[in-house]
Amino acid sequence: MKKWLRYVDGEMTIMKNNMEYRHLPDYLTIRESSIEGLGIFATEPIYIGRDLGIAHISLPSFPQGYCRTPLGGFYNHSEEPNCTLISGHELFQIDPEINSSTLFLVVKRLFAIKNIERGEEITCIYTLYQMGENKNGQ
Repeated sequence: MKKWLRYVDGEMTIMKNNMEYRHLPDYLTIRESSIEGLGIFATEPIYIGRDLGIAHISLPSFPQGYCRTPLGGFYNHSEEPNCTLISGHELFQIDPEINSSTLFLVVKRLFAIKNIERGEEITCIYTLYQMGENKNGQ
């Protein structure tokens, strides 16, 4: 599957096969959270090990060095999370209408570490330090 990034008017969109990528998979939705503000919730059961998608893309020009996708921007923190972030690398092509460059980017994907019931909020342990740093800023 061919993936590329489109950056227009300050907003980055992931494109796949010349179609705009859905911001959240069909089995997730955003709604009011009892934890904080808005959260992401399962609309169907999610089984342990399922890759929920890219939550963060490492981009040095963005605040804190990364861009949060809707998935990364709306999951809430929990000390007993049902998901975890796993770092990896993915290949992206810049919007071919502008430039045919290819980028190899560090991404953080969100994976289920427990079975998640329909209606349950998606949670993960997170902190406010820069992606790639430990709690001591190193």
